[in-house]
Amino acid sequence: MTDKMFNVLFICTGNSARSILAEAILNREGRDKFRAFSAGSHPRGAVHAYALDLLCRMNYPIGALRSKDWNEFAAADAPKLDFAFTVCDSAAGEVCPVWPGPPMTAHWGLPDPAAVEGNEALKRASFAEAYRMLANRISIFVNLPIASLDKLSLQKRLDDIGRERHQAA
Repeated sequence: MTDKMFNVLFICTGNSARSILAEAILNREGRDKFRAFSAGSHPRGAVHAYALDLLCRMNYPIGALRSKDWNEFAAADAPKLDFAFTVCDSAAGEVCPVWPGPPMTAHWGLPDPAAVEGNEALKRASFAEAYRMLANRISIFVNLPIASLDKLSLQKRLDDIGRERHQAA
């Protein structure tokens, strides 16, 4: 087994909800092996209040979470990325910057909880569902035998994780 720390970037258009949730989850669940970041192609400039509230209620540290532009991770002094995952369909369709690494990529799209219309309970439930789906995918990811998989096998596993839409957490 390798002692390498893997850098992972979660990408979404606004970087206010799904990618932020994924960053927080991976930084907790994979803390000994992974360092997670998030960014957006058109960042909203603020993390969604429901995302922060959900993470806070689940005892995640939220002080360092912020909405970031993906160009921060294409800069010469940016962390070398090992993995980059899009978590929204819009970002998956955009031309990404050239990431230092270059990272292995996969699309882990899921519905945008920030776009849900309705009462507060429905909106909060959509954030909880996004959290559940991301937590499930990230749990699978952190348990992959990365060091023992060849690149093609690893890419297939990463793509398969993105197709795990409604598995129980």
